[in-house]
Amino acid sequence: MDDRNQSYIIDAARSPIGKRNGSLACAHPVDLAAGVLNGLISRSGINPESIDDCIVGCVGQINEQGMNVARNIILSAGLPESIPAVSIDRQCGSSLQAIQFAAQSIESGYANLVVAGGVESMSKIPLGSTINEKSNPVTDAIRERYALDNGWFSQAKGAAIIAKRKSMTRKDLDQFSLESHMRASAAGNLFKREILPYEYPDGQIVAADEGIRSNTSLEALSNLKEAFPGVEMITAGNSSQISDGASFAVIASSKFVKDNNIKPRGRFVSFSAVGVDPVSMLTGPVPATYKALDRVGMTIEDIDCFEINEAFAPVVLSWEMETGVDHAKVNMLGGAIALGHPVGATGSRLVTTMLNILETKKLHTGLIAICEGGGMANACIIERIE
Repeated sequence: MDDRNQSYIIDAARSPIGKRNGSLACAHPVDLAAGVLNGLISRSGINPESIDDCIVGCVGQINEQGMNVARNIILSAGLPESIPAVSIDRQCGSSLQAIQFAAQSIESGYANLVVAGGVESMSKIPLGSTINEKSNPVTDAIRERYALDNGWFSQAKGAAIIAKRKSMTRKDLDQFSLESHMRASAAGNLFKREILPYEYPDGQIVAADEGIRSNTSLEALSNLKEAFPGVEMITAGNSSQISDGASFAVIASSKFVKDNNIKPRGRFVSFSAVGVDPVSMLTGPVPATYKALDRVGMTIEDIDCFEINEAFAPVVLSWEMETGVDHAKVNMLGGAIALGHPVGATGSRLVTTMLNILETKKLHTGLIAICEGGGMANACIIERIE
């Protein structure tokens, strides 16, 4: 790729991740995201007047997250009115797609500086809030094509299908989940590098992730009951946590970096987006991984570490089986099972964490992949600037 059209990550950061009805439940999602964005802009030293666009991923675009949440974030943050903004929904990969769109805008020459990320308050806007019995996205054609009942596609059922196909046991899923908590717990102060604390108007400060259970055990996880009616093996313990959070990245062109004498933290090497069977739905990270690699002539052996979103334990375990990647290289600081999964914000959170891992562990290249509702997935490859 011509260096003139490179997209660079100047900086990336996130809020702490709060549990459902936990420490961030009372935070307005617009203010939560605005706090991260303002802090990130201040930390990176860029002039807000230079921002060409703001792209925000959000799944529950209704109520507090409605009416183009991206534009409201810009206005609530007190940033220049000249900055346009757009909100997008690619389900769990929304903010990774926001970053992909930002990078593509820069690489095509239409922008020099874009802020992109995501937000989700699942305490205020639970999953499924945008539909109801009278307003259901299932058409007769979809129902007939996939033999659906009256409901929508079930991600939990998809996870169980994958586990059964790969002959996974309940112990396999719980063991993976335990390790997610243990890795996140062992990360300790490393997460402070990527978190911008949230301050409520009354001065209360939330500075740390809330979902990590350092005292859990395999026995405790094995005693949990299955969480979804008619779905075997999938529990609250081996699923991602329902959470609140926001995250952003500042993405710039080669010209902007050079003109402003900025040393970026990383650069984007490749992106991909794929569609897969929406019934099992969560298999997408595998083809997304290979599509991102193939696009730039790389192989899986060229990647030093991986972030595969822990929507459910079978997703990552299946990805590891298909790719043959050493588990030690995957989700080094734990994942969404321990940290939480504020769906609209998770993709850019993974970018933030990946940069943290690459820098602290002195690695060079990382790959991120995330499964998405409706049978889709996104992936991207990041290279650390040394």
